[in-house]
Amino acid sequence: MILIVLKAQIRPDKRDKWLSGISEYKKNVNSEPGNISFDYHENFEKENEFVIVEVFRDGKAGEEHVKTDHAQNFFPFMSTVVSEKPKINYQDIDGDAWNEMAEVTPQ
Repeated sequence: MILIVLKAQIRPDKRDKWLSGISEYKKNVNSEPGNISFDYHENFEKENEFVIVEVFRDGKAGEEHVKTDHAQNFFPFMSTVVSEKPKINYQDIDGDAWNEMAEVTPQ
């Protein structure tokens, strides 16, 4: 499976544009057959910093993702709203995308 974590600092004056764009992008990515999950969250300790977590079935699904029209349109869009170059952590990992956490069991 492919795990991608991005950190993006969004320009305050572009926040509304970002939120609209990332919301639409999430819907499109989640509809891809090779996508397992796509989520984004704001860092409450650093205003306008967002973390995006993407999980794809495998490298092939990741390759297909970047070829989609919505990905090809999102990358230039993202360039218009960030205040600095985003950071990325890309991992190609053997095994399942999500496993149960051993240390915590609901009571």
